[in-house]
Amino acid sequence: MAEYKIHNRMTHWQKTYPAWISFAAIAFLLAVWEIICSTGLISSLFLPAPSAILTALGKLITSGEISRSLTASLYRILLGFALGSIIGLLVGLVTGTSALMDRIGTPIVNALYPIPKIALLPLFILWLGIGELSKVTIIALGVFFPVAMNTYSGVKNVDTLLIKVAVSFNASWWLTMKSVVLPSALPVIFAGLRLAAGTSLLLLVAAEMIAAQEGIGALILHYGDLMITDRLMAGVIVLSLLGLIFNLGLQWLEHKIVPWKTQSK
Repeated sequence: MAEYKIHNRMTHWQKTYPAWISFAAIAFLLAVWEIICSTGLISSLFLPAPSAILTALGKLITSGEISRSLTASLYRILLGFALGSIIGLLVGLVTGTSALMDRIGTPIVNALYPIPKIALLPLFILWLGIGELSKVTIIALGVFFPVAMNTYSGVKNVDTLLIKVAVSFNASWWLTMKSVVLPSALPVIFAGLRLAAGTSLLLLVAAEMIAAQEGIGALILHYGDLMITDRLMAGVIVLSLLGLIFNLGLQWLEHKIVPWKTQSK
């Protein structure tokens, strides 16, 4: 009886459903949202209807505001994400494979990680100016920590037996890293990259709201100050789509670089 219950629960957890269910749920929520707004139960000042948001988004696209804001935001987030990821990956690999660097670097990373990164933006503006460098730096800093910590964790959890086999065959340090350590750590590293993508969006918007004339965050703040809620929500939708694209892009890249993870499921 107990085995039957365990099997039944495992079957329930592992059961998959078609993708159309997700789209149907989203469509249902949007329909309910539209109906509530059309009945006047909630003022459009506080919550505009999805149709009004789409209309506002179309106007922003036609006027070119979205393209200018998106170009500025993409430059900042892509550059900051790339710099933070590369440095985080290198630090994670070094601290994960060197006992000395682990002893030196890990306490520093652990001590600095809890600091809210956006709280450092005024200091970066003082050091680096109000231009792009301060915004890119704060995004890179926010990306650095999840990538470095996940890379470190992934390297530390590599099966030591695999490393012993590589050493017994006189494999060089680089060959051991390329053939054993990195392939084993990549799933955890990509988990850190996905976390960093969300963090980078948060820091991008905060930085643009504080110290930028152009960008999605600046656009949202501008229309929030003017109480033009439909255009504000249109900017939020653009951010949501940007985050979705980043996540799907990282998933696609992971499937290409780590195909054995998908095959093992």
